[in-house]
Amino acid sequence: MLPHLDDAHALARLLTGNGTDADDVVQDACLQAFRAILGFAGGNARAWLLTIVRHSAYRWLRKNRSHAVVLVDDLEDAACAQAAIADMGGKTPEAALIAKLDAARVEAAIAAIPAPFRETVVLREIDGLDYRAIAQVTEVPIGTVMSRLARARRRLLAAVASATL
Repeated sequence: MLPHLDDAHALARLLTGNGTDADDVVQDACLQAFRAILGFAGGNARAWLLTIVRHSAYRWLRKNRSHAVVLVDDLEDAACAQAAIADMGGKTPEAALIAKLDAARVEAAIAAIPAPFRETVVLREIDGLDYRAIAQVTEVPIGTVMSRLARARRRLLAAVASATL
């Protein structure tokens, strides 16, 4: 589990919307994985763990949030982002601001797409999983993964393009 803990936290954070809730989800998922380790038949350990994280996140969301809640980044992550920009060194303040605005647009666009599309694009583009592993994690056929990914990319492009106009 340890080599894939960062990926597990990244997925949980994107599904829950903030780092504090993601910590709770990952902790629960690690306990579940520890209890189920004897049932692991080998194969892709990363996909196995991310599947558990995904199920834990959705269970946590059903228990703790209504469907009408709008997800907002927590203050700790915003402070870390500001510190990272301050440490950029050679970049001008204008370039740092543009990069921050672009990242915010992309994050807002990802947050705005429906959950099945969001998780597919996150697993592919951020976590770098292949289609087979994404199909295993999300428990859908590979064809569904490909169509969700194509639709998610179209929605992201449209959202980012409309935000820049």
